[in-house]
Amino acid sequence: MRYEKGRKDESRRRIMDAAAERFRRDGIAATGLAAIMADAGMTNGAFYPHFRSKAELVRETVGAAIDGQAAQVREAVAAGGIEAVIAAYLSPAHRDSPETGCTPAALLPEMSRQPLETRQAWADRLTGMAQDLAAALPPGTRDPQGTALAIFSTLLGSLQLARAAAGTDLSDRMLAVGADAARALAAASGPAA
Repeated sequence: MRYEKGRKDESRRRIMDAAAERFRRDGIAATGLAAIMADAGMTNGAFYPHFRSKAELVRETVGAAIDGQAAQVREAVAAGGIEAVIAAYLSPAHRDSPETGCTPAALLPEMSRQPLETRQAWADRLTGMAQDLAAALPPGTRDPQGTALAIFSTLLGSLQLARAAAGTDLSDRMLAVGADAARALAAASGPAA
């Protein structure tokens, strides 16, 4: 049976979308291929024409998810600068939706256990996201990439702590103090004297 042009690409995208959501919600180790393929509406045997292994799926899915998040960061920067990024990232809606939210925040504990090739792809994309964030800092900022990495680390850690305390007063407090700390980092990074 012949299929229309583009069907294989569409099937691959469905698998990756299902995997991205599952990985962020349940974790990489806790997610089996059978669950991903069921979520994609496909049989287990349909996996291997698209990916050689789960490790390849993880690498490509995580990379694509971070690329999507980087686009959201660029959009937020264009719409409202660093403040828009902070407000969106440390919002209750983002905290309460790990399956569609920040891939690094959802998968950080598991990334150190991934193969080097996956960790390198992860690091490259995070570096790119830091460069996008650095572009939103005031002109003349000392070490803009370093400041952007510090801000991103603050946002990511605050989100993880807020998610861990979800349903408690501490969770909302973590979002608020994390946002204040990220703003303070951005403000303190002014031009060199």
